[in-house]
Formats: sequence, structure tokens, C-alpha cells
Amino acid sequence: MSLQHDIASIRKNYSRQALTEESVSNDPLDQFKVWLNEAILSEVLEPTALVLSTVAASGRPSARVVLLKEVSSDGFVFFTNYESRKGRELAEQPFASMTFFWAELERQVRIEGTIERVSGEVSDVYFHSRPRGSQIGAWASPQSQEIGSREVLEQTEAKYEQDFASLDVVPRPAHWGGYVLKPERIEFWQGRPNRLHDRIVFEQADKQWTRKRLAP
Repeated sequence: MSLQHDIASIRKNYSRQALTEESVSNDPLDQFKVWLNEAILSEVLEPTALVLSTVAASGRPSARVVLLKEVSSDGFVFFTNYESRKGRELAEQPFASMTFFWAELERQVRIEGTIERVSGEVSDVYFHSRPRGSQIGAWASPQSQEIGSREVLEQTEAKYEQDFASLDVVPRPAHWGGYVLKPERIEFWQGRPNRLHDRIVFEQADKQWTRKRLAP
């Protein structure tokens, strides 16, 4: 089946805003919070969605979309199954990148750094803030593993619903919790006319951030 449109001819000329050295914060985490807040206020679809890229021991990369759940001076936090493909790859290679794309604002942010698990206490707090159905789903899904059918998943969900029916609080499974990406490089990209986009990158050395402009 062929595409109905010539995708090579699809173009958008970006012209909404600019990104200058004068307007950007000296702290990239503060700048990220400003842009994230503007994305939320602009009602961008899934403003906390990001592409998380990991690398296996073989050197082969993989990527998937996850949701950001916290940003602080420690870094960028998300939660997942530790036994999933990304969990296994992060155990092998504790480095990752995150890419945010807010199309409505013509903005992209790329973040690279090291990965660590958050504490059990932090994972517990977030796990117990989730809807009960999502908590049971964390038990029911052997994430990234092959299953025979959708019915297998639904039957496992029903089993855990029954197992936990008498409990007011669903316990957090040991295989589920959070990671924090501690940034070493953060790049802000603002779309501009004629593909002459603004790119400002921050790099960290000796706990200090340096800033420079990159060609688009």
C-alpha cells in the first residue's frame, strides 16, 4: 500500500517565538520548568510525555514514550517496571536521553545524563498516589514479556483484583518503581523561519553549567 501523500513535500515554516541568550535562564532546570509550565498552560497534548532512549549492552538503541512525574534539582523522574526492556537496558547501561517535543509551541528539549533508581520511599509515595486500577495493573503486567493473548492479561488482572480485594492499600511490587535522570547536557530548540532554528545547549562540568549556541 502506498502513501496517499508525498511526505517529502510536507513542510512547516516555524515562526512563533525566538530563543535568545538574553531570554534564556542561566539555570537549564529553571528554563525547563518555564517551558514545561508554558506547555501546560497552552494545553499542549500530553505536555509531560517524552521519548526515553536507552542503549543495550550490545550497543543497540531503543526508545519509547513515558511520562515525566517530577523535575527537581536532582533531575527528571519517571516510573516503570524494572524488569521491562528499558529497565533491563538501564541496568546494563545506566545512561539515557529524554526528548520532549511540544509541537504547538514549536519547541523541543533534549536531555542526556546518567540514570539511578529513586529510593523505595519515593516510589512508594508515587505508587500509592495512582488510581487503584493502575496499581493492580503494575502487578498484572509482565511488561515487555511475551504473553499468549489479551485474555491472559485480563485474567491476571482479575486474579490480583481478587487477591487485593480485602486490602485498603495495594502494596507496591518490588519490580516497579522510579528512576531519576541526572542531566549532564540539556538542549533547548525553538523553531524559527527558513529552518534557521534557535538551539542553546547547556553542558555540566564540575557541577557548573556552561551555555553555548549551536547552528541549526
